[in-house]
Amino acid sequence: MIEVLKYIQKIPEGYSEGIYNAKKYSITKETFNNDKSFKIYGKELQGTDFISLNYYITANKELLKPCEMPEQKVIHFLENIQIL
Repeated sequence: MIEVLKYIQKIPEGYSEGIYNAKKYSITKETFNNDKSFKIYGKELQGTDFISLNYYITANKELLKPCEMPEQKVIHFLENIQIL
């Protein structure tokens, strides 16, 4: 698996916007548990696409939990979103 945390850390806390697949997205990132869990939601501003994920850091491993979508879609978004 890619270094998901590295990509999550590039997204600012709170609201931001970015370009993904030549389309503009709103992005909301929330951080919990002393930087041990994250929730990210991205929505295409002129369309219907969205990205939703939770990411957890435990004592033993890191867990990527996409919300009702393939893990590869979430990873591709994280790798390719360009924050504005």
